[in-house]
Amino acid sequence: MSERLVVIGGDAAGMSAASQARRLKSSGELEIVAFERGHFSSYSACGIPYWVGGDVGSRDELIARSPEEHRARDIGLRTRTEVTEIDVERQRVRSRDLESGAEEWTGFDELVIATGARPLRPPVPGIDAPGVHGVQNLDDGQALIDALSRTEGRRAVVVGAGYIGVEMAEALLNRGYEVTVLNRSEQPMATLDPDMGRLVHAAMDGLGIRTVNSAAVTEVLTGPDGRVRAVATDEEEYPADVVVLGTGVRPETSLAEEAGLPLGAYGGLLTDLAMRVRGHGNVWAGGDCVEVLDLVSGRMRHVALGTHANKQGQVIGTNVGGDYATFPGVVGTAVSKVCDLEIARTGLREKEALEAGLRFVAVTVESTSRAGYYPGAAPMTVKMLAERRTGRLLGTQIVGREGAAKRVDVAAVALTAGMTVEAMTALDLGYAPPFSPVWDPVLVAARKATAAVRAAG
Repeated sequence: MSERLVVIGGDAAGMSAASQARRLKSSGELEIVAFERGHFSSYSACGIPYWVGGDVGSRDELIARSPEEHRARDIGLRTRTEVTEIDVERQRVRSRDLESGAEEWTGFDELVIATGARPLRPPVPGIDAPGVHGVQNLDDGQALIDALSRTEGRRAVVVGAGYIGVEMAEALLNRGYEVTVLNRSEQPMATLDPDMGRLVHAAMDGLGIRTVNSAAVTEVLTGPDGRVRAVATDEEEYPADVVVLGTGVRPETSLAEEAGLPLGAYGGLLTDLAMRVRGHGNVWAGGDCVEVLDLVSGRMRHVALGTHANKQGQVIGTNVGGDYATFPGVVGTAVSKVCDLEIARTGLREKEALEAGLRFVAVTVESTSRAGYYPGAAPMTVKMLAERRTGRLLGTQIVGREGAAKRVDVAAVALTAGMTVEAMTALDLGYAPPFSPVWDPVLVAARKATAAVRAAG
């Protein structure tokens, strides 16, 4: 008799797990049933801001594999179907068809939980008013695009200045809106140190995006028609014809918590290196609903990125399919942009290094993307942290123009390999004037960090 794999969640981690398991086991060996409460599967949520802003022409361009394509590969994907309960002891899940309301139980031999993350919504009056939009999935993106086409005014307020916030600010600017970003933190991009965030703030101001820091939203104000008209903080009211929330996410683990599965400090599921939920031999989890090991600090953290979700899904599918794979952890690499400004980070910020009990030196250098004399050379700032005693690289942040962001990959590899900043200075990186100065900006930072480590004794 064949076994049954049940997958909760039809996006990156869930469908990567299902697809990989199907590659390794035929339908005669393994039946796969997947539940997705939305209309779509296997799509790029990271691409939604670029679809909204017009860089991506249509929604379908963001879909890697449709529900019909999964079904054609003997994966029983049920869309518009929500799992409402996990019964670990009896190895079954309860689901509800969102169209008909019908409920049923489905048994499993292996279970994959890939429920993703839920957006954080400030608990303030008016937050659910018409005209306030999240951008978590394709349905959200379509609703926002439809609303923008109907909205007569051209004033937009973005709440939050993380990755989604700055990307949505760019999207709205590209659509001709007057954009204000309200940010609770000291500077935009709280995943950077404040001194690097200030560079982002200055660039956003230069682009015409008004950024207000240390601004906690207290209320969303509505007009006589019930639609949003402004967003209020303790200090001021900001007129708005549309509001977009970019306030971050939290693991969606309510089902797992009710089932008694182990959660970490950030609310994400805890797994072993094979992505098996701790203490449960036939329950797996991956994607935005799990916590992962930070290879630099040695601590668990929550990182919501599609790159990790796809890799974790591959690991799960490989293990369910009878082979063996592991997901060792992350170093915290992420890149983004706002118009022509590129933003990148990997490893630890100063705050995170201090929280991990590490003593470190921090250096900052100014350089260019190409040889200074070559046309198109653009400025960039690189910040690097290194452990004082050993010189081990702890983190790198880059803010600059064209050619800046992907340089962070050099530092990400060095972090994964446990390299010192001194060892990095000898890296044999590619050089030609159109691509880099003789000393690449990352290596200039490594040289300065090496000198700082030596000076610190």
